[in-house]
Amino acid sequence: MTPVELTALLSEPTSPLLRAAIRSLPLDSLEALVIEGLAATENALRQVVVDRVAAFVAEQDGDGPAPVAAYFTTTERRATEGVTWSPFVAALASTEEMPDLRHTSTTVVSVPVGEADLTDALFADPELSHALTRLAAMDEPSHEDVLRVHLPTRQVTRVRT
Repeated sequence: MTPVELTALLSEPTSPLLRAAIRSLPLDSLEALVIEGLAATENALRQVVVDRVAAFVAEQDGDGPAPVAAYFTTTERRATEGVTWSPFVAALASTEEMPDLRHTSTTVVSVPVGEADLTDALFADPELSHALTRLAAMDEPSHEDVLRVHLPTRQVTRVRT
């Protein structure tokens, strides 16, 4: 059984036998299972991000060199949600050099909640958006952070601008 399969079973233990087994585990074993499950979930979410970015890049028409990396910046919609990753690619780069994605100014604009949700529904990739939101919930980014998706190595890393 893979860690992802185990995580799925443990997230919704519907079998009485599985529930009983979980209850009988010592606390340190239960904590180890939770940590392993979270790591497997985070890795699975990162792979969804890479797959969706690769699909997006494949759909782009371009005569220049193929993108090596894609970058996502942060966004903060509502105070209750905190900082999360924007579901839109901020930049595609055809070299290993990271483009300058620092915020040059901060302007607060009030956007109705429904309008922000409608924009995501119409223009964002739902799988990508969900994976980015879950990753941000597991480890909240700072406003200065950028998420880098390196396509050749399939690595997703957080960098500070």
